[in-house]
Amino acid sequence: MSENNSAQLAANLASIAKSFHARGWLLGTSGNLSAVVQREPLRLAMSPSGVDKGELTAQQLLTIDDNARVISDPTVKPSDESLLHIRIVKERNAGAVLHTHSVWNTMLSDLYAHENGINIEGYEMLKGLQGVRSHEHNEWLPIIKNSQDMPALANTIGETLKNHRAIHGFLLERHGLYSWGDNLSQAKRHIEILEFLLETLGRTLLLKAEV
Repeated sequence: MSENNSAQLAANLASIAKSFHARGWLLGTSGNLSAVVQREPLRLAMSPSGVDKGELTAQQLLTIDDNARVISDPTVKPSDESLLHIRIVKERNAGAVLHTHSVWNTMLSDLYAHENGINIEGYEMLKGLQGVRSHEHNEWLPIIKNSQDMPALANTIGETLKNHRAIHGFLLERHGLYSWGDNLSQAKRHIEILEFLLETLGRTLLLKAEV
């Protein structure tokens, strides 16, 4: 990828981070975003650790290798979840991976943890997911137990992706949502669709509880 394209990718990641922050999906320093700069050898543009995503700039984006080592600036700490992004990219041949911490995805990942996932079907918005042609589609969103052992968690995610080939995302329990796409635009769309559906499910549960 040319230097100009790499700079544009960083600018797009920063723009998406600000957009997601404004929607309440990346509050504080939560969440992280990445996109593939090149495949061989693998290089990702990745948001740094501990940065307010509402103020993230293109210049703050890091370049990491497939071992989560920072190439662009070794003095800067990479995101703790870099290994998770790398694993998703490799397992799905993804072009971008986005991770949000919305109120709804966090609550539902807790509420449905005992079922190991959330089944979503019958919503027109499902057709926004890559390859889905009908609202009758059944989307399974696995819930994975969270861990601070990132290599172990990356392996668990890898197994989940192998066992559920058709999924477009997953939840980490009491943590947040991961989704991906062939490119950054598709990954952004998948996050928007899944966040919409999770909020819809959550608000529906509240309405039913009031009846």
